[in-house]
Amino acid sequence: MHGNNVPRSVVAAALDACAHESERLNSERIADRFGSYGIDVVSNEPGLRHANLYSDENGDRTCRTYAVVRFVDKPDALIDAEHAQILAGKSIGAIFKASGWAILKETLHIGTARLDHPTHPVATLMGIEHDTDIAMHVYRLLLKKSDQAIDYATLIELHHPEYLGQSDLVNLYSVESGESLQPQQVEAMKLLGLNAA
Repeated sequence: MHGNNVPRSVVAAALDACAHESERLNSERIADRFGSYGIDVVSNEPGLRHANLYSDENGDRTCRTYAVVRFVDKPDALIDAEHAQILAGKSIGAIFKASGWAILKETLHIGTARLDHPTHPVATLMGIEHDTDIAMHVYRLLLKKSDQAIDYATLIELHHPEYLGQSDLVNLYSVESGESLQPQQVEAMKLLGLNAA
């Protein structure tokens, strides 16, 4: 899971197995559910971005999804302009959708992660004051436009319990047995997701 580029033919085959309609964006789902959406990039380092996807009520921000993005090693030159905007702090889905790309999520794992203390940075962003398990979704983000197919990133998303639970994710996404992560990979993704910068 180091973000190696996958040949376009392999990405195209994976996309052919999926619907070609873009996934509903997390930003859209948060805005619909809570009436607002914003994004703060918590940290940006080569190949990795931590972001707080939040709703805002009277200036009070609540993290609805804490997202860790592990970009492929060398993003395709076709998306240089979009990638630059994303590195500058823009919302991934919104940027690609505006550029006409279909966005698909190839689910690798659905499970939970435990916020073991109320002072954990993710718990603080979410306003959770007690130990709790939160839903975790790990997926590859794939892009398609006409005959172009691109593997862009692997995402680890941790969701606020009032937003999405594990059962919600199971209802929204399917995990293909051939694409699921091994237990040690799940633990590595969990550690990466919980390692809020």
